Amino acid sequence: MKETMRATRCAVLVGPQGAGKTTLAAAMIARAGAQAAALDAAPEAKEFGTTTEPNFARADYLGEKWTFIDCPGSIELLQSSLDMMEAADVVVVVADPQIERAGGLAHYLKRLDDSAIPHVIFVNRLDETETRIRDLMSAMQAHSSRPLVLRQAPIREGGRIVGAVDLVSERAWKYREGAASELIAMPDSTKEREREARAALLDTLADFDDALMEQILEDKAPASEEVYRLMAKELEDDLIVPVVLGSASHGHGVTRLLKLLRHEAPSVDKAAARLKLNGGANVASVIRTIYAPHAGKISIARLFKGSLKDGGAIDGARLSGLLALHGEARSKIDHADAGDVVGLPRFDQLATGDLIVDGAIKKRRPPAALTPLYALAVRAKNEKDDVKLSAALAKIIEEDRSLSTERHGDTGETVLKGQGDVHLRLAGAKLRMRYNVEIATASPKASYRETIKAPADHHARHKKQSGGHGQFADIKVKIKPLGRGEGFKFDEIIHGGSVPRQFIPAVEAGVSEGLTAGPLGFPVVDLAVTLYDGQYHSVDSNEMSFKMAGRQAIREALPGCQPALLEPIYHVVVHTPSAHTSKAHAVLSSRRGQILGFDARQGWPGWDSVTALLPEPGVQDLIIELRSITQGSATFESRFDHYAELHGRDADKIVAERRKEAGG
Repeated sequence: MKETMRATRCAVLVGPQGAGKTTLAAAMIARAGAQAAALDAAPEAKEFGTTTEPNFARADYLGEKWTFIDCPGSIELLQSSLDMMEAADVVVVVADPQIERAGGLAHYLKRLDDSAIPHVIFVNRLDETETRIRDLMSAMQAHSSRPLVLRQAPIREGGRIVGAVDLVSERAWKYREGAASELIAMPDSTKEREREARAALLDTLADFDDALMEQILEDKAPASEEVYRLMAKELEDDLIVPVVLGSASHGHGVTRLLKLLRHEAPSVDKAAARLKLNGGANVASVIRTIYAPHAGKISIARLFKGSLKDGGAIDGARLSGLLALHGEARSKIDHADAGDVVGLPRFDQLATGDLIVDGAIKKRRPPAALTPLYALAVRAKNEKDDVKLSAALAKIIEEDRSLSTERHGDTGETVLKGQGDVHLRLAGAKLRMRYNVEIATASPKASYRETIKAPADHHARHKKQSGGHGQFADIKVKIKPLGRGEGFKFDEIIHGGSVPRQFIPAVEAGVSEGLTAGPLGFPVVDLAVTLYDGQYHSVDSNEMSFKMAGRQAIREALPGCQPALLEPIYHVVVHTPSAHTSKAHAVLSSRRGQILGFDARQGWPGWDSVTALLPEPGVQDLIIELRSITQGSATFESRFDHYAELHGRDADKIVAERRKEAGG
């Protein structure tokens, strides 16, 4: 009887920058015997010298089909890793062997734990370090809520790791440069460590299996087949995190990793169940959107159930050119089956997160994107490119969900938001290299306001005569300060019809217009204006006249009301590994921050959250400094809190800059 081939499985490689994900992906593809894939072919990847977007590759390993997705390692490009992880059957977290860099795994392990996505850790570049595996395991465990299970015990010669013992089969393997490892007799120097490590592995597995626990208590050795079964089951159920060892650049440990994935990684139906993709016989999910030169929009989808056929229909439109993805190569295929990752060209109606269920598009929101941490005001260097820039921005934002734009009403600036300086420089490179749009960037202008500290009583008359009907309006107003955050209030106490009722709204409109820029050059807030008297002319008075009088009154009166500059203050929560908490305090204080306190970060072992009030200018590039002092780990949340008065030289400087901009 012919054995049914298993559905294509998807393994996603993630981890901190420099851990060696792309090298490992290339080694896995080569060891599987597949054609080499150009994994960093994007022009931006070549310019930046690092992976800048997810890369897809296909391989058959021992008769089973796989899709490997190599993700960027920059923390500023984390969104693409998070999106790919959601679609995976198993995630390979590639770790650096340096203990001090273990914190870089936290963002990945937390999301994997929260989403119950099966994952393994591949500790790479072990040939470059003499780190004790026990110490490294402890450092990594601090960032995982699942127990890490060491799957191999290292074999050392002269302090160097030259091989590993599989703790399930208890077979020893010696590494060979660029080739599969050699089976050897277990060295005597390794046997004691191997026994201890295997006992720890079995104890962890037994925490989730009563039968194994009984065997251990009865001092019975479980069969290797039973241990393999439990490893697969507990990985599938996201109860444990296997840890394997190697060096991708030398090919060490790659075969062991591939065999672990082949035998123990769950199948696509488990991912479909996790994502609650229950309805329909044929179900695909759009996991990414790209715009390719000469090809236009391509929706990258993973098929979780059933099949897709070239020439079939999606929402009544013909699917023409179903694409297989392998590095930069895209080749047409006739059909795709469950588990496959494919490209769907030129479906403008599809968006990332959408489902295709039995040929119909079902709109679905993907998980919330990361909150922006950094922003730049952008404009086209050539004004003729303004329309082109707008269209190009829309495309790169559709490709990368952690990018967004906003039009600032106060300043008129178009602000591009993302995860950091590198992220936005990469966006600029895409605009230049793919859409031929050069942009100029600047720090966004802070949203300053001004207010008054003293009351005033003012009389304003607007009169204009130029033949025929003229313009006439006479008003008297009282102006007084309000409490912070109370905004603008307008009232009237007109008696005897000195200002006709139909003209009073025009006075309010004129006053409001006059508050758009006060004596210091900023919008005026937190004051009350009361119209209490006035005069009108039966022929020359009209709404426009009283509007002009209202604007004139407020602009003439404000300079005598002791104007004061108000600075926007944000409530900021910085999340940082505990080892860097004191540094985070110092950074916030150096930016005129008021520290409100700190506490352990909920659900993040080994992390603290520092809360502060921080002026908006201090928030703008905060993420850059935080990452520089925390090895790229720290992040923060912020929200507007209130306005506070700014005094002295800082205020004088801002007002002077505003007047210079206005040409005053």
